[in-house]
Amino acid sequence: MTSFRNLQQTTGRIISLDGTDYHFFGGTAYLGLLDNPGYIELYKKGIDLLGLNNGTSRTNNVQLGIYRDAELNLADRFGFEAAALLSSGYLAGQVSVGSLSRGKQVIYAPGSHPALWLGETPLVEGDFDQWAKATVAFINNSEQQDFAVISNCIDNLTPQHFDFSIFKELQTDKNLLLILDDSHGIGVLHKNKVSADLSALEADNIEIVVLASLAKGLGTDAGVVLGTKSTVDKIKKHPIFNGASPTAPAALYALLHGQDIYEEAFERMQSNTSLLASITRETSLSHIENFPVFSSTQPLLYRHLLQKKIVISSFPYPLATSPLLNRVVVSALHSEADIRHIGEIMCSESSLIL
Repeated sequence: MTSFRNLQQTTGRIISLDGTDYHFFGGTAYLGLLDNPGYIELYKKGIDLLGLNNGTSRTNNVQLGIYRDAELNLADRFGFEAAALLSSGYLAGQVSVGSLSRGKQVIYAPGSHPALWLGETPLVEGDFDQWAKATVAFINNSEQQDFAVISNCIDNLTPQHFDFSIFKELQTDKNLLLILDDSHGIGVLHKNKVSADLSALEADNIEIVVLASLAKGLGTDAGVVLGTKSTVDKIKKHPIFNGASPTAPAALYALLHGQDIYEEAFERMQSNTSLLASITRETSLSHIENFPVFSSTQPLLYRHLLQKKIVISSFPYPLATSPLLNRVVVSALHSEADIRHIGEIMCSESSLIL
């Protein structure tokens, strides 16, 4: 089978291999900023101004102001008091769980990302809604008062969007810290917003922390933690934050100055997503509104599309021995013709491949 495991090119709209061009509908660069000429020029300008990387830690007596500027921007952009930037979403998860869950009973949701794990793999399976209902009942009936509930905002594979509103049913004598990983939703499902509707959870006994990789939607190799000022101050005292090298300053320059490029790419991605959803609505593809991922467990889909010179993401899930999970990923890089082409293929032969 054709292998795409040693590419020497950008994984943008087209992948070229052995003289053949393939349309790429995979990965997680939903807004296509990794191959956006305007965004790349901003990154280059950032390199000219600020260098390739930052050769100091965030606690050094010499600091680049762009880190503070970017943190203030992200907090305001996504509606939080404060933000802490790290070099990856994985570190953002580790520092959040490691520094904030002490003294609390930790409860994991099904499918929580490994970046959120404290030590061993949390063995939590099953339906999210049933788990959430059982968790609220467990907390309300517990003698303990302080809890940390840890979850993804989105299952980006199947896909599924999780609803946390049931946690408003917690008794007021129970204190809840909700740590949510929104790596695949932030700036993707909604423009300049996190993906989860958290308005129903505004209560004195509930605190919400959102962390995310910024590589998926915002084209930035960095991780962010969003929360109250006092909580973010705790993050910034943790050894991971203090000791880890920060993200490249040029990436943050592009992030701060590329708002118009982001918004244009967001609209194009959402238009492409809506178009493919409308074309394939009679198929068995799994899809949630506004999210540019269409999943299928049918094993023939990857090979069939490959014969049509289309590459999608395909891997066994949730275990290495599980059946293939195929993901058709739409991005802002795709043209309307690209979307109609793949949509027509899947619809015309859905009885065979879907």
